[in-house]
Amino acid sequence: MVDIWSGIASAFWLIVGLDAELLEISLLSLRVSLTAVAIACLIAMPFGAFLAVQRFRYRRLLISVINALMGLPPVVVGLVVYILLSRSGPFGVFGLLFTPSAMIIAQVIIITPLIASITHQSMRDLWAEYHDLLISMNATKAQRIRTLLWDGRRNLLTAALAGFGRAIGEVGAIMIVGGNIDHATRVLTTAIALETGKGDFALALGLGFVLIGLALAVNIAIHWLSGTERDRRW
Repeated sequence: MVDIWSGIASAFWLIVGLDAELLEISLLSLRVSLTAVAIACLIAMPFGAFLAVQRFRYRRLLISVINALMGLPPVVVGLVVYILLSRSGPFGVFGLLFTPSAMIIAQVIIITPLIASITHQSMRDLWAEYHDLLISMNATKAQRIRTLLWDGRRNLLTAALAGFGRAIGEVGAIMIVGGNIDHATRVLTTAIALETGKGDFALALGLGFVLIGLALAVNIAIHWLSGTERDRRW
């Protein structure tokens, strides 16, 4: 209990004192996670809607693979991305290893199956309602997908927030490809791991409380901006 109260006190003073290092790693955490979520949404949401609309031979197998990849071990993703981006790897010439870009790539790989799976489940239910209408209107495949994505945008918000929650809490993969370099690739989760390793549990807990508060603030802000609370749909 003493460590928990010390952690709360540490978090309070870090926030009240506008600690420069805390601000830096918090902004980097947000930049990396939000960028990864935006890229993953651009890939996963149209793909999830496509799986809901289109019927093809290996569709069920593909859906099963995507669902299985939701539990992809982050350290394995980190290791694969590390090998690909290392100097001897196929993408080593770009010099991305130990940069925020490498961390974004790892997070995109981790959260894309999660967002695609949630999108597919939401769009599948919506497609059951819209099927006859869109078929009778002779809508093209692209028009059907666009219609489902637009009308199901509130469900897609849940998918995006689930992806953000996993991205901002990720530590294994980004530790491997980012390196936890001070003033370069250190984010909240890697800073927590570092302070825990040093035995400074109060500061680690404090950073943990800041991380939770940041995730809550982003979730509430997105809900408020999307108007779900005002429409009494939250």
